[in-house]
Amino acid sequence: MAGRLERRIMRLNDEIAALREQERQAFEESQIHRHLNDDAERDYAVSGHAFDRMDAEDTRGDVDRADRVVSRIRASREKLEAKRDKLLSRLG
Repeated sequence: MAGRLERRIMRLNDEIAALREQERQAFEESQIHRHLNDDAERDYAVSGHAFDRMDAEDTRGDVDRADRVVSRIRASREKLEAKRDKLLSRLG
């Protein structure tokens, strides 16, 4: 039977795994936004139209927001990994 410390570590491992999956999905979404922004930037560079400029600005904002989501998830995951590592060092 696992002790309290081991159960906490296992629970942290589950949370870390879930965050890794969320991070992967958020990163994939950020890549989609990045591709859309590349297309919008290219369209604006070619046409110079105000509509294309606004589209490029909007898609750049989407990229920035998606990148912030990835960063927040990564920071949460790293915090939990540090906590888990500290608990693991207590096991001996």
